[in-house]
Amino acid sequence: MGKEIRLNAFDMNCVGHQSPGLWRHPKDRSATYKDLEYWSELALILEKGKFDGLFIADVLGVYDVYHGTAEHAIRNATQIPLNDPLLVVPAMALVTEHLGFGVTCSLTYEHPYPFARRMSTLDHLTKGRAGWNIVSSYLDSAARNFGMKQQIKHDDRYAVADEYMEVCYKLWEASWEDNAVQRDAHSGVFTEPEKVHPIEHYGEYFQVPGYHLCEPSPQRTPVLYQAGASRRGKDFAARHAECVFVAAPSKTILKNYVRDIRRRAAGFGRDPSQLLFFNLFTVIVAPTEAEAKRKHADYRQYVSYDGALSLVSGWTGIDFGQYRRDQRLEYIENDAVQSATESLTISDPSRIWTIEEVANWVGIGGLGPLVVGSTEQVADALEEWIEDTDVDGFNLAYALTPDSFSDFVDLVVPELQRRGRYKREYRPGTLREKLFHHGPKLPEQHPAGIIRKQPLAPAIPACATS
Repeated sequence: MGKEIRLNAFDMNCVGHQSPGLWRHPKDRSATYKDLEYWSELALILEKGKFDGLFIADVLGVYDVYHGTAEHAIRNATQIPLNDPLLVVPAMALVTEHLGFGVTCSLTYEHPYPFARRMSTLDHLTKGRAGWNIVSSYLDSAARNFGMKQQIKHDDRYAVADEYMEVCYKLWEASWEDNAVQRDAHSGVFTEPEKVHPIEHYGEYFQVPGYHLCEPSPQRTPVLYQAGASRRGKDFAARHAECVFVAAPSKTILKNYVRDIRRRAAGFGRDPSQLLFFNLFTVIVAPTEAEAKRKHADYRQYVSYDGALSLVSGWTGIDFGQYRRDQRLEYIENDAVQSATESLTISDPSRIWTIEEVANWVGIGGLGPLVVGSTEQVADALEEWIEDTDVDGFNLAYALTPDSFSDFVDLVVPELQRRGRYKREYRPGTLREKLFHHGPKLPEQHPAGIIRKQPLAPAIPACATS
C-alpha cells in the first residue's frame, strides 16, 4: 500500500480562477464568488470529501501584459474582479470543524507587523486551521499601484522575504511566552507583563522594536505554504515551507523538482520527509470515460483564448499577443514568475510548446495536468503521479465550480478510500497536527523553531506595574 494522498481544493476570490471563459457555462457558479453562501457551501463540500484544505490564491494587480493592455483580462474576468482572500475564511470556519485554509498573502507590499496580527487573528478564529501561502508579488501593475515604477527585482524580492519571515517568526514564536496569559479574575491579572517580550528587530528592510499584539494562537505560526519554483525560490521553499505548491505540467519536471527541494531542505538541517508537495491538477470525472469526454468537449466550447493568454502572459511577463498561434515558445528570463516559463521550456526539453498549445493547456485549470476519465481512470492517474514523482498530493483546480469538486468528492474520494490511499476520517488537532502528525508548533529544526529558543530583550519587570 502506498502513501496517503493529500488533497487541497484550489480557488480564488474571483470569477473562473484558472478556467477563463467557463463562468459562462450554465452550471458554473463562480460568478457568485462575492456571496458568503458560495464559500460556506464550498467548504461543506470539501469537508464532506475530507479535503486537507482550501488553498486560496491571490494577486494584487491586473493582468495587463497581453497586448500591453488590461482590456482582455477585464472583458474575460481573468482574475478581475477580485476580492480579498482572507475575509471569506471565518465564514467557512464557522460551518466546518476540520478543513484547513491556506491563504495567499503577498509580503511585498504589507509590513510584517500588521500582517502578523492578521494571521494570528485568523488562526484564533479558525481554532488552529490557518495556513499562509507566502508569495512576493510579480506584476508590474501591482507595483505601480503601490507607488513604485516597477516590481522589485526577482532575487531582491527573496532577500526582503527572508527578513520578513524573521520578523514574523519573532512576533509569532518569541514575543509571548506560553504561559503569559493567566486570565486570573481573582488576582486581576490577565497577562503577566514579564512574560511578554519586545522583539527589538532592527534589520536592513524592517524595524520592529515592540511586542506582538496577539496572544499566542493555537499554532503560533500558521502552516507555511510556498509556491516559488525559480532557482532562487527553491532555497526559500527548502528553508521555510512546510507545504510546497508546484504547477508542473509533466512527471519529469515534478519528480526533479521534489527531489531537488528535499535535498536542499536537508542542507538547511531540516527533515526532508517533513515537507509535503502538492501539484496543481485538474480533474474532469464521470462514471464512464465516454461521459467524462463529453463533459470535457462541452467545457472546451467555453474556454477564452484571450483570457488564457492573459493569464500566462501575466505569469511569465511575456506578451503572448506578439506571437503567431503556431510559433514556438522560447525561454526568456525576467522578473515575473520564472518557474512558469521554465516549466514550459527548459525544464522538459522533450516537450515543445506552441502559443496555441499553451492557450489550450492553460484554458482549463492553469499550468498543471488535466485528467479526463472514469472514476477508476482518475484514481489510477493520481496514484501513478504519487508513485512516479514522490509528490504527496494535489491542489485540485476546477473547470466548473462547485461541480468539479462535487464530482470528485462523490466519485473519486470513495474509490481512493476503497484502495486504502485516502483517509476516511480527519485526525484531531490543528491543521499542522493533521498534516504532520506532531504538535501544533513548528519543529525545532525549522527557522521559526530556532528563533523560539533564542532569548529576546528583557520583558517589562514585574515591579514596573506596581
